[in-house]
Amino acid sequence: MRRFSIFIGLLVVMCYASCESKEHENKEETKFLVSSPIQKDTSITKDYVCQIHSIRHIELRALEKGYLQHIYVDEGQHVKKGQQMFHIMPNVYQADLQKAKAEAEVAEIEYENTKLLADGNVVSANELAMAKAEFDRAKAEVTLAETHLGFTDIRAPFDGIMDHLEAREGSLLDEGELLTTLSDNSKMWVYFNVPEAEYLDYITSAKKNEKQAVELLMANNKKFNQPGVVETIEGEFNHETGNIAFRATFSNPDGILRHGETGSILMKVSLDKAMLIPQKATFEVLDKKFVFVLDENDTVQQREIVVGAELPHLFVVEKGLSLNDKVLLEGIRMVKSGEKIHYDFEKPESVLSHLDLYTE
Repeated sequence: MRRFSIFIGLLVVMCYASCESKEHENKEETKFLVSSPIQKDTSITKDYVCQIHSIRHIELRALEKGYLQHIYVDEGQHVKKGQQMFHIMPNVYQADLQKAKAEAEVAEIEYENTKLLADGNVVSANELAMAKAEFDRAKAEVTLAETHLGFTDIRAPFDGIMDHLEAREGSLLDEGELLTTLSDNSKMWVYFNVPEAEYLDYITSAKKNEKQAVELLMANNKKFNQPGVVETIEGEFNHETGNIAFRATFSNPDGILRHGETGSILMKVSLDKAMLIPQKATFEVLDKKFVFVLDENDTVQQREIVVGAELPHLFVVEKGLSLNDKVLLEGIRMVKSGEKIHYDFEKPESVLSHLDLYTE
């Protein structure tokens, strides 16, 4: 019985040693894929929160005091330039016009009589000049009365779409009271804020004299069907945010965009000699990104990197790596910092081509 126990014990020891040997052998035989960063000219698409404005957006106000007699339009209606929209009761202004015309007729008669007397040297030239001045004043009063009467008809100054009605028929209006707003949506001005560093990159680029093409991502996460261009940059930075406002213009033939909408501007930014690594080579610890880098002894060391931008399956590295570094591409969860590994090196161009095939 004792011999049998010894035999079983030896067998267990041999099995354990054999398994440990195989495990150690498999670990040493495992080869990891390693590559280096690559430097290429590329571009990224940056997005900026934006505010959408009509190219013309105005308030329509009553120019005269009176009762709002008629409203000829409705909320949300498209109106044409010159179309009548509101009518203020004109009775008082019509009476003022009639009075001014009557006074102008009297002044004209007096002027003509004075002119006849002046031709016969009955009155002086000064009296004739006074009569002429009085006639001119009366004609000016007629023009002024006609202008006030014209203000009782409020017409569209341009083609556009009207907003909410702020007054109803029969309302007593004060001079300057808001009636509605009118928007010309044929083109839209889209404003977005750009940080100072990105503004400097933009303004010092070789293409600064060309209009930058942009796209608009609407609130429903769909792209607007018309391209836009950056047309102007405001004159000053916002000292509180450190940003400066850009303005892009979009045609709006289908009237999809309205004043006051929000969205995101998508703008391509060129990156010269950007350092790229595959995203799969990185891992995160407490919101910081790391990679495993091989030293001269083929030992992996954990290193923090700073990512400047993100591309499909790629990161643009700003700090933490050089082009000569060897970065672990696969098996980052199978190794620990300070561990020596066996590896196969793949050229970075080959790694990128495989990623391109994968994205297709």
